[in-house]
Amino acid sequence: MTDTQTLRVEGMTCASCTSRIERLLAREDGVTGVRANLMTGTVAFDGQAQPADLAAKLSAAGFTASEDVTRLAIGGMTCASCVSRVERVLEKQPGVTSASVNLADESATVRHLAVTGLPEKLAESVRAAGYEARIATETSRADVAEHKAEEQGKLARAVILAAVLTLPVFVLEMGGHMVPAFHHWLHGLVGQFPLWVAQFVLTSVVLFGPGWRFFKAGVPALLHAAPDMNSLVVLGATAAWGYSTIATFAPGLLPEASIAVYYEAAAMIVTLILLGRYLEARAKGRTGAAIAKLVGLQAQTARVERDGQVEEVAIDQVAVGDLLHLRPGERVAVDGSVASGHSWLDESMITGEPIPVEKSPGETLTAGTVNGTSALTYRAERVGADTVLARIIRMVEEAQGAKLPIQATVDRVTRVFVPIVMAVAALTFAVWMIWGPGLSHALVAAVAVLIIACPCAMGLATPTSIMVGTGRGAEMGVLFRRGDALQALQGVQVVAFDKTGTLTEGRPELVGVHTAPGADDAQALAIAAAAESGSEHPIASAVLRAAKERGLTLPKAEDVTALTGFGLQARVDGKAVLIGAQRLMDRDSIALGDLPEHAAKGAAHRQTPLYIAVDGQAVALLLVADRLKPSTKAAIDALHALSVQTAMITGDARGTAQAIAAELGIDHIEAEVLPDGKVAAIETLRQGGRSVAFVGDGINDAPALAAADVGLAIGTGTDVAVEAAEVVLMSGDLRGVVNAIHLSRAVLRNIRQNLFWAFAYNAALIPVAAGVLYPGFGITLSPVLGAGAMALSSIFVLTNALRLKTLRPALEAA
Repeated sequence: MTDTQTLRVEGMTCASCTSRIERLLAREDGVTGVRANLMTGTVAFDGQAQPADLAAKLSAAGFTASEDVTRLAIGGMTCASCVSRVERVLEKQPGVTSASVNLADESATVRHLAVTGLPEKLAESVRAAGYEARIATETSRADVAEHKAEEQGKLARAVILAAVLTLPVFVLEMGGHMVPAFHHWLHGLVGQFPLWVAQFVLTSVVLFGPGWRFFKAGVPALLHAAPDMNSLVVLGATAAWGYSTIATFAPGLLPEASIAVYYEAAAMIVTLILLGRYLEARAKGRTGAAIAKLVGLQAQTARVERDGQVEEVAIDQVAVGDLLHLRPGERVAVDGSVASGHSWLDESMITGEPIPVEKSPGETLTAGTVNGTSALTYRAERVGADTVLARIIRMVEEAQGAKLPIQATVDRVTRVFVPIVMAVAALTFAVWMIWGPGLSHALVAAVAVLIIACPCAMGLATPTSIMVGTGRGAEMGVLFRRGDALQALQGVQVVAFDKTGTLTEGRPELVGVHTAPGADDAQALAIAAAAESGSEHPIASAVLRAAKERGLTLPKAEDVTALTGFGLQARVDGKAVLIGAQRLMDRDSIALGDLPEHAAKGAAHRQTPLYIAVDGQAVALLLVADRLKPSTKAAIDALHALSVQTAMITGDARGTAQAIAAELGIDHIEAEVLPDGKVAAIETLRQGGRSVAFVGDGINDAPALAAADVGLAIGTGTDVAVEAAEVVLMSGDLRGVVNAIHLSRAVLRNIRQNLFWAFAYNAALIPVAAGVLYPGFGITLSPVLGAGAMALSSIFVLTNALRLKTLRPALEAA
């Protein structure tokens, strides 16, 4: 029996392509049959050939094997070693190009070839390694949350049971050490052997009852030569329990001076680490609060008008084009536009802006926002996974699952950490056996080393801060589309802004018309409006609005051609018309007379000049002004306070750009830049090794957003700009730029604190556990204290990361 797999392929355009692919792959070893389908863009092949090998052959032939991204929800991971192990398992699967595992939200993001059945195989490979795994989909979020809540409940019950069983063991053993009279009374009443047997029974139940989860994960990891934190707990607790069992039932096997029991250490180790796991699970739940809050914004039902009747239907039954009814106080179910009614909506959870936004017919509505006091009807335009809210949730999830460059060092350490700890424990045992007081001391020291080591804290240090930080960013209206931008942004030295729609409101108005001698201003404006009528540029809209306000009749325009970076040319009433910047007039050697003087005066007041020439003669100058956004000056000042320089990249005349820069206090100006010159302007700003961020909103900003070290897109701008950026500012408010940098610095500072604690903790306490202080000071570290300290180290890291939830914006909304 042969397996059939299907690979999605890009680049097939005709029947000859399919024939070529079939002939190419049919010759490969392990392929017993191949069928290429032009309509579906897929290639099905039989046999045992590896998809990655076939993809390489296709690539060499000029085709591209498509890739998919699969998210897995993974259970049973407890430390950084687990993360490394799961990543290795996934990366070994045929067709996988990369795998990133996140301990904090217990997920894996796997990029792989688009092969049928591969996601299921990925989940199966993780389960075979001893962990729980399932494919995470849009509809499985509730299931994953329910599963985590169930796991948290199991941990709580395990902690209670372990504590109830451990308490008598602790009292029986340690009570006698602390109160000698109690020890003598108890031994006189019952005797030593029955007491030890009771401790054996209770401790055995703790280890192989509530503590069985450590064996279930730790023993297979040991057998696969990939020990993790569970393995250390198993070795430490079992060593203490096993030694005590021999001392109880076969004391003759031990030197008489070494006969002692450590049941309380084994039981307390398991109980304290279970308690730490429970507290850790609760804290992890809080790190994902932002996602839960966003998911909670999604409406479950909607009131849809069909056949003249309004009925309430499940949200997944709403289709594009449906007419929906929205009552006061309800959440908008899907993205759409107002059909009738007038109201004010709270969009704060989407944009971060607390002020309600007015909505009237034609205005857009965003899923998850809350209607005010008036009823509306609206037409569905984007539903399901296409809504803005669904996209935001995906962006935040992807950012939270990302690995920052700083994590690479941690990964290298944790891959070898547990084996090193085991080696140190073995060395500790050997040293104290040779030069120490005896077997009992050597065992306690070795167990303490095994238990005190904590890769859990190392594994949680970075992802928890990322999860909480990106979630807090979403609440502030700052979305990190790519996790590495979170680290890159904190080191940015220059922030460059596009002007129109970024620094300004993007709705310019015509503020002045100057004509050449003998020209008529109304006629010139009518010509300009006719030529600009087909353009979507903001300045074209300003000219058209001005002509409409004056009631001008527009002549017929023909052969309108946009001249990128210059303006446009057209024929209006049979005359050749040029409209644009001075460089367009200079290109065609058109004399401008005294019009540039008016342009210079306008530039001093932040007005953009637009020249009009008819049949080679300059006839008029239009001056257009675009108001600065109210938040712009405050944002520039705040960036300077953060020691970040600012720059403006614009196609405007230098005089206009200088006037704006002087008013705002911008440090660098790149003026008269053609749309394709913005990338070069960024390279100029990079001189001296400076890191540059670029903020823009338009289609022509996309190359610059992609070229900058960090691209920040205004969320109110075009989808192209948003897709090209690493960071999205959901509102058009430039305070978001300041808050993004402020948040980035806070998150990286938090990560460094976590890593310092995780590494410093181990560096300081492993030697103490090994007994370096015993020869000089007689100080040893009890395995019980080690278990408590290990649990506390993870709790410290999680608690420190959760402080980011209270981070205040660097610049509050006005």
